[in-house]
Amino acid sequence: MFDGGMTMCFHTVNCPQIIGNISKNRRSRTKLNPCFAVKMCSILLQSDESGNLSESKKISSSYSPQVKPQAQNSLLSQANTVGIIGGVSVLSTLIFLEKLVWWSSRKGEESVPFVVCSDPSIDGALASQASIHSSFDETAQNEANHEAIVRNLRHKRVFLEQSGASCIVMPCHISNAWHQQISEGCSLPFFHIGECVAKELKEAKLKPHGTGSNVRIGVLAATETIAAASYQDQLGNQGFEVVLPDKATMEHILIPAIESLNKRDTEGARNLLRIAIQVLLIRAVNVVILASDELQNILPREDPLLKKCMDPMDALARSTIKWAKTGKQGMQKNTC
Repeated sequence: MFDGGMTMCFHTVNCPQIIGNISKNRRSRTKLNPCFAVKMCSILLQSDESGNLSESKKISSSYSPQVKPQAQNSLLSQANTVGIIGGVSVLSTLIFLEKLVWWSSRKGEESVPFVVCSDPSIDGALASQASIHSSFDETAQNEANHEAIVRNLRHKRVFLEQSGASCIVMPCHISNAWHQQISEGCSLPFFHIGECVAKELKEAKLKPHGTGSNVRIGVLAATETIAAASYQDQLGNQGFEVVLPDKATMEHILIPAIESLNKRDTEGARNLLRIAIQVLLIRAVNVVILASDELQNILPREDPLLKKCMDPMDALARSTIKWAKTGKQGMQKNTC
């Protein structure tokens, strides 16, 4: 549904509608209150290599917005339109959209308008950066050759700016490691997922465990070097001490947990993930950030360990909705 060049925007309508839950382990269908129902408007867009918009073809729509004076050629007119650069997988992007739409409209308000650029051609490149099976040499090569990925993502950012977006987000742990390069030259607020997480944790006024003077935050990621980088600097800037799993935990617990999940051994994956979380909690961390899509939804909702964990996409969605709902459209970039 979100193939390359396809963008989606949602607007509330006063008619009942059924929307299926798209989370991996939650397959029940939920009937929404009519005021929460959303109608989908699809517009097929094409962009050239530089990210410029070419002629667009409207597929289906019942919505004709008034054009903003400052964006006569833009697709969308709302001053709070969110531009979303798709993540490693279409599914992870959809899960973020589920949160964005549901949380922004659950009080009967109109959902946040957004435009998405999801390109399957880059999914493989991003996934290779996050591969848990990469050797040291392969990881070094991946890091050395990330310029092409950054260039592609920067083109998508320009594409969204020209589509009428008023802020940019990337619901992707890997992409945010290159946030500074991708956001270079961007005139719009461009949210960094690590900054959103750090700000929420700072506002929680956590107290350090043990004898340390700094609050310790654990980070679990499929790839320690890349995904964790999205959070280390931002958490450090807020005075937090970042704790990562040691090599033994990565090799004998966390990576086998993901491998078990891929083999559909859910119980094995759960037990190993619980151990990985406990290892960090023993090291006096206050919160464990689950910084990989693979680690989400492994544990059942009622698992008490989840009270000690944080999904970064939740923080990104909350920050985005707050920006869109509180009229902060004049804010500078990189602000949560």
